[in-house]
Amino acid sequence: MKKLILVTSPPACGKTYISKQLSKTLKHVVYLDKDTLIILSKQIFEVAGEPYNRSSKFFEDHIRDYEYEAVVALALEALDYDDIVLINAPFTEEIRDINYINNLKSKLKEKNARLVVIWVETSIEVCKQRMITRNVDRDTWKLAHWDEYIASCNFNIPTSLDDPKVVDDLLIFKNSSDQEYEESLKNIVGILETP
Repeated sequence: MKKLILVTSPPACGKTYISKQLSKTLKHVVYLDKDTLIILSKQIFEVAGEPYNRSSKFFEDHIRDYEYEAVVALALEALDYDDIVLINAPFTEEIRDINYINNLKSKLKEKNARLVVIWVETSIEVCKQRMITRNVDRDTWKLAHWDEYIASCNFNIPTSLDDPKVVDDLLIFKNSSDQEYEESLKNIVGILETP
């Protein structure tokens, strides 16, 4: 059966690196990264005369949901041509919205595909250090307003997605150290490659 894999977590937990390593290791994978759409989002800020701030009300009201809608539409289309599509994106609200998840599962069923969510679990301290190290403009506001930003993040595992009868509906990728990363990569690839 085909799979749509969502690699999710708050920003700077290591989603991109993990997503790319999983995509290189697994077979027949289409890799999609929501950040690829940032170039379009920046243009919307510019045309609207708004400061570039991906934590702003303007972003939430006029851009955020459309980025997700676009990347999911690309993923659903790609499932017509390959076995696994992996999306690298936070999905912070969506994975905690049971209606959204059920609607997505229903669309996947039409394509003989199912949903796998990989939650990247990383300590807040490690996330902050990674954000400082990667030094990208989308994190400027977050780092300048760290306490306010971190209060808006939910680092709790979305356990409501876990059906005990399904082995790979929710997989936890521990990523606060190199050892955790190596163990998690091996375990999760093993689970995903089991027929």
